[in-house]
Amino acid sequence: MSRYGAMFGPDITFLGIDRCTLDDPASYQGAEVVIVGAPFDGGVSHRPGTRFGPSAIRSTDYLPHDGSRPSLPLRVDALRDLRVVDAGDVEMFAGDIEGSIAAIEEAVATIAASGAIPIVLGGDHTIALPDITGVARHHGMGRISVIHFDAHADTGDIEFGHLHGHGQPMRRLLESGAVRGDRFLQMGLRGYWPGPETLDWMADQRMRSYEMSEIVTRGLQECVDEAMDIALDDCDGVFLSVDVDVVDPGMAPGTGTPEPGGLTSRQLLDTVRRLAFELPIVGVDVVEVSPPYDHADITAYLGNRIVLEALSGIAARRRGDTWQPARPLLDGRGTATR
Repeated sequence: MSRYGAMFGPDITFLGIDRCTLDDPASYQGAEVVIVGAPFDGGVSHRPGTRFGPSAIRSTDYLPHDGSRPSLPLRVDALRDLRVVDAGDVEMFAGDIEGSIAAIEEAVATIAASGAIPIVLGGDHTIALPDITGVARHHGMGRISVIHFDAHADTGDIEFGHLHGHGQPMRRLLESGAVRGDRFLQMGLRGYWPGPETLDWMADQRMRSYEMSEIVTRGLQECVDEAMDIALDDCDGVFLSVDVDVVDPGMAPGTGTPEPGGLTSRQLLDTVRRLAFELPIVGVDVVEVSPPYDHADITAYLGNRIVLEALSGIAARRRGDTWQPARPLLDGRGTATR
């Protein structure tokens, strides 16, 4: 797995962090997080374009690419407080879905085995199957829970005559035993899919899906509290899989299957930060950023900030901070409270 660089565009790293090469363990020795791109959109059911997602997530920012991003709410600089390196993109040919799945699984498994947390930049949601499987190979099949943000359940069986695609990875994960159904938690589902047969299958697997209607009725924080309790029960780590279409398309237009009525970008970023702070995160993916359908880089910025919030939460957790979501930055006399 020599460094491919970027499949689409210049070989830049996430906001200027150091490069690494996965077949050179010395290049990521001691790394706490390794970022890797999975520029694959061969599994989409509607609009393509997420192959350009990793490049957009890495590069979209108005600040210098200097490997530094201090977090205002957490008072950490994750890109400096943690050792974070970028392995570039895994080579993924859009017409070879099985080969692409195998390549990203091997890359993620290599990162996890090194002791680092893999953060995978997608790509369509097909890549969740190899991302989570690669982590489970290290931590143990059935020993990690998943918190999955999405408008869609992604639990389809055979779509367009194929077992793999961005609407099916979660079913394949449960069938393989990589993740237990009763430790698979979904946040933000809405719209008009899937149908009763698929919902019955999900119920049989004891999956827990927090639809937007429940989130609106109960409140997001109450649902997140409950999901965290379930995720921590009899599991050794948590994988966050974040599809940007969980956010309302008014705030995230650059995605392949937009569904009105989702979370706000503020809600998602706050929640990702909190989960990364409070849970033992063993992997993250951010998927379905489709730059050809974006406007003014709105969705690319969101993808970039999802990564930063996850990194900042991990950094604050490792520093031993106590979660304090509402403390002011200044005490009113010009003195920092943190």
